[in-house]
Formats: sequence, structure tokens, C-alpha cells
Amino acid sequence: MAAASVITALAVKEKTPTPPIDRKEICPFLLRVFTNTGRPYHISEFARGNLPHNQVSIYTWMDATLKELASLIKQMNPEARRKGTFIDFYVVFPQPLQGKYVQRDIGSVCVGRKGTDDMATLKEKRFVIGDYLSVAISTPMTPTRVAPRMRPY
Repeated sequence: MAAASVITALAVKEKTPTPPIDRKEICPFLLRVFTNTGRPYHISEFARGNLPHNQVSIYTWMDATLKELASLIKQMNPEARRKGTFIDFYVVFPQPLQGKYVQRDIGSVCVGRKGTDDMATLKEKRFVIGDYLSVAISTPMTPTRVAPRMRPY
């Protein structure tokens, strides 16, 4: 009986919405975003204090959605503006005991389409202030022209 009440209490606690952050009262934090075309940066590129070169600095809040971050990235990266482009988000954070960085997928946004991760916030994805955001921008395949066939004679 006690176990059921604990599980019910946990389920109610998870569904309780967190109050929105008052963006006029709460100070934003600096989010360091590293964008790359096609794939996210490899973990080794974050090793020993070295950081990838393609960095965007964004001041934001913990209630920022992935769609909101994608719109800021689109403003700074013209190739991300095309309809059908996928913007994949990864959190990169240090593992102090192991002395290395770890990368975790937190979602993706497709430009021009609604998706399941659009309204997910950084707080919901367990982002911690000080972590990095690695972003992979995958543009849609452009139709290629097929060369005419060679005649067999």
C-alpha cells in the first residue's frame, strides 16, 4: 500500500508544471553553441580546454525551447534557413572523475515542420548552466541531375 502511494506522489510531482521564468526579473546566462554542418562535433574536439572554432554565443534562460534556439541559430547561419533542414541538439558536459567530455542527444527541430521536440525546454532536457551545446545542421538533399545514359553502340 505504501509503495503505491509513493508512486502516485511521484507521478503527480512530475506532472506539476513549473512556473514560467519572468524574463524581465531573471538574468539570462551565456550559452556557448558550436554549430557544424552534417554532424555534431566529435568529443575529442572539446578535450584539454580546446574548443571548436565555429562558436555562437547566446544569452538565454532555462525555459528556452529548442525551437527558440533553432530560430536564433537560423539568424546566424544562412544555410540553416532552408525548409526541411534538421537542426540536431547535443549537450556536451565534462565528466570530472573520468577526465573527459560526454555528449548526449537532447532533440532535433525541422525547419518548416512541427515536431515533438519543438517545445522542449533546456530545463526539461536536464541542461546545466556551464554545459556546451553542439548543434548539427543537416540540409535537405538537393535534387541532382541524372546524366543521360550512354548508348551501347
